[in-house]
Amino acid sequence: RIQILFEFMDKQVKKGSELTNSSLHTDPNLKTPSQIFEDFAGKVQQAELADVNAAFQSHVVTDDEDESDNESIVSSSGLRVGLDMCETTMEDMKWMRRATQLNTHVNMFPKTTVNNELTEELEEKVKFMRLSIEGEHDDAHHFVGVGDAELRDASVLLSQSLELREKYLHMSCQAFHPTTKRHLCGDFGPCRNDPTLKARASVPAPSRLANKQHDLPYHLHYGKLNINSGVSNAGTSAEYFDVYEPFNGTIPDDLSYIISMTKGMIAVYKSEIDEQKGQTLYEINSNLKSFVKDYNIMLALAAHGPVKTFCFKRLCYLESKFNLHTLLNEQNETAAQKAVPHRDFYNVRKVDTHIHAASSFNQKHLLRFIKKKLKKYPNEVVYQTAEGRLMTLQDVFDSLNLNAYDLSTDTLDVHADKNTFHRFDKFNQKYNPLGKSMLRDIFLKTNNYIKGKYFAELIKEVASDLEESKYQMSEPRLSIYGSNRSEWEKLADWAISFNVVSPNIRFLIQIPRLYDVYKSKNMIDSFEEILGNIFIPLVEATVNPSSNEKLFKFLNSVVGFDSVDDESKADMSLFNSETLTPDKWNNSKNPPYSYYLYYMYVNLALVNKIRKDRGLNTFALRPHCGEAGSINHLVSAFLLAENINHGLLLRKAPALQYLFYLSQIPVAMSPLSNNSLFLDYHRNPLPEFFNRGIPVALSTDDPMQFHYTKEPLMEEYSIASQVWKLTPCDMCELAVNSVRMSGFEPKVKEHWLGKSYEKEGPSGNDIRQTNVPNIRIAFRHETLCDELTMVCRTAKEARSRHTSATDQADHA
Repeated sequence: RIQILFEFMDKQVKKGSELTNSSLHTDPNLKTPSQIFEDFAGKVQQAELADVNAAFQSHVVTDDEDESDNESIVSSSGLRVGLDMCETTMEDMKWMRRATQLNTHVNMFPKTTVNNELTEELEEKVKFMRLSIEGEHDDAHHFVGVGDAELRDASVLLSQSLELREKYLHMSCQAFHPTTKRHLCGDFGPCRNDPTLKARASVPAPSRLANKQHDLPYHLHYGKLNINSGVSNAGTSAEYFDVYEPFNGTIPDDLSYIISMTKGMIAVYKSEIDEQKGQTLYEINSNLKSFVKDYNIMLALAAHGPVKTFCFKRLCYLESKFNLHTLLNEQNETAAQKAVPHRDFYNVRKVDTHIHAASSFNQKHLLRFIKKKLKKYPNEVVYQTAEGRLMTLQDVFDSLNLNAYDLSTDTLDVHADKNTFHRFDKFNQKYNPLGKSMLRDIFLKTNNYIKGKYFAELIKEVASDLEESKYQMSEPRLSIYGSNRSEWEKLADWAISFNVVSPNIRFLIQIPRLYDVYKSKNMIDSFEEILGNIFIPLVEATVNPSSNEKLFKFLNSVVGFDSVDDESKADMSLFNSETLTPDKWNNSKNPPYSYYLYYMYVNLALVNKIRKDRGLNTFALRPHCGEAGSINHLVSAFLLAENINHGLLLRKAPALQYLFYLSQIPVAMSPLSNNSLFLDYHRNPLPEFFNRGIPVALSTDDPMQFHYTKEPLMEEYSIASQVWKLTPCDMCELAVNSVRMSGFEPKVKEHWLGKSYEKEGPSGNDIRQTNVPNIRIAFRHETLCDELTMVCRTAKEARSRHTSATDQADHA
């Protein structure tokens, strides 16, 4: 197809080669776009390529125009002919033909503008049954079921909340949804990613919002770095995925910065003189008092009656709109999926974005592994008692009066049952095979007498199963407790020594909220010590890699941080502006959830700034949140986290749920886990969230406790589809959501979702990769834009009205 295009274009170039640049625009013999299109269509028909997936574009360049575009052919006479080999269909070609019939010169290059009539018509390329609201008001955004005053007040408060979230994510180099950002900047309506469709007047963004790089975690730009030779040399997305080698590559030079911690926040100084002067190299424009102020604003919003009413009505409207959409368009969505060759739900990529490494295998897998080791290596020394006595694996099981034949999944007793419901303490005991912490230490720990050998083998077997399945990925959590500073070194040594790496796996670091436990054992003096043990090694490995080369390399495979523990435990301390700073928090009480999350965030933000400046990958904050406890947890996560796990309590907070929708905050949900711990399956809000447009995804959480099969993620999808009657389109959309919210690099996501996956709306969807019809993507995008336009435009008008009234009062 490309050869036919180039042969045809070469003839066109030769025909015009003797014309001068000045005559190119006026020569009556030069073919119009319509004529060129007809010639091209005829050429395609002659070649019997009715399904050609390319659209012809032409452009004439004068001497003063940009000569840098590399997607063009330049003849000796200076005539430039541009070819955009975009992945389109014959339907797209029909639209191009319609464009030429409008006698409009279509310039495919970004600098040009297009006739509004053409823009509006091309914008409707994705055809489906749309829903509209009509009435006596001119603007549809007034139809919200509340009065004008309530609408204005709610819109202003919601808009301010979105701006607060953008501020915190920008400071920490985390991802903020581009559609939401665009509307906050005043650019309303659906995004037109195609250069031909950018006729709207561009609204300048505030400088803080202008740089797109700040909207994406920097680990997404990992392919541009020179750390991993295998990655950086990979030309295609498939090669990038196959040669994933995060532990290889050169080590950059040391910077010899001075690192310390002040009031729970890392401080980096260029020299001792700067340290004495208090001149730090990196500043995070946030402190505990300013965060508490923003936190209280969000709490007031979540409890504000009129705002709750407004948000509840909008959420009901969104759910009803989706139900009507599926009623009218389900057959067309199904037909679009059937028309795609090869691709179906089974071979769409799925990422298990919430899974704990210590339970990432099912109970039968663990049982077989233990039996295998007991039969083949009974005399291997695997454990050392507190008294210093060494025990072989056979000694361990002899002390339990068990042999390999006696073991079964029943005796292993790691599966959750009805006794774990609302009993997180009993659930944690399920991590101990046979109820013995000694076996957990031997098989499920990275730091033990055998240096985590068995655990590494288990993780590699899980990775092998994922690689065999090809279309399933995982992001397991590894623990850093903060009890001492050597934990990072031991974890990195475990990962690199046993080569625990796979193209199907990226790691997250989970930090349990266990200050009170360590304090009761006199392992630490203050909360600041925990923060120092967690974050100072990260900074040292970043600024002075030679001090810990293994940790520097291991961090290349880490994509985020998680905060874990029982959320149902009540916070025993108040969280306000008078709360003690970490250096003074030396009492026996555990700090509140929001306190933990804020100091994780502020130190992670500084780590990200340093790593960004060094061209290294950065980390996202992805905590457990909203599984139980108070909705205050969700308020903190809304401000500080890129995405969350669980989010069940959003069903009780309509204002926060609507904000999660407007911000498009991804939520990884685990219905089978929730069913055993906190919420019956049929009451799980996942289908409700999904219908309303929150980007939810299915995850497993703990396959050892909750699942039975070799493919626990498929087990989640299977049960969800049966219980909630999900369509194939719904299933594929959930899978795509999981890929988008994951920490995999953009080259990999291009391979899985298509090269334009970062674009908004249907332009960012490749149905041949995602198996999600453009109809569904267009509906989601247009609905989100309608809601954001309503909120942001009304807020803008209300602020303008308030400013005018203030000016008039001052003048009077």
